[in-house]
Amino acid sequence: MVTGRGADELLATLYREHGEALTRYVRHLTRDGHTVEDVVQETMVRAWQRPAVLERTPDSARAWLFTVARNLVVDEARSARNRREHGTEHPVDRAEADRTDAVLDRIVVADALASLSPEHRRVVVDAYWLGHTVPEIARRHDVPEGTAKSRLHYGLRALRLALQERGVTR
Repeated sequence: MVTGRGADELLATLYREHGEALTRYVRHLTRDGHTVEDVVQETMVRAWQRPAVLERTPDSARAWLFTVARNLVVDEARSARNRREHGTEHPVDRAEADRTDAVLDRIVVADALASLSPEHRRVVVDAYWLGHTVPEIARRHDVPEGTAKSRLHYGLRALRLALQERGVTR
């Protein structure tokens, strides 16, 4: 039985003679560069752990290497990790915050706005979403400034009540 430095030399010879063909074979089976490297490396580690493999005839050693590599690929394909995790060639550049709350808030506000009268809804949207002043709102809707201001006041009161009914505010 070969041990120590002799085993390392036999392993290096084994890899030199069969490594390229083994790599092609595993690439054909997996089509994943990272897995190819892992499987070939694990196959060679197993050969190193079994010195008797190193002493086989070249054809016998090659058959053993290809069988071990195929079994490793099959084991990986059957693993729970493989069924649940999926890699990507293009990793995410940055993580994005969960915007679920913001989307839900928009839905609730839009629903509350829809419950307002059209006159109140227009002035509230003009003032708070479009940033218009009371004089600008009055000009846009061709109403006196006092009417625009009154509609804004009562529109905001109705909006607050609609949001309270939806459980948003106290």
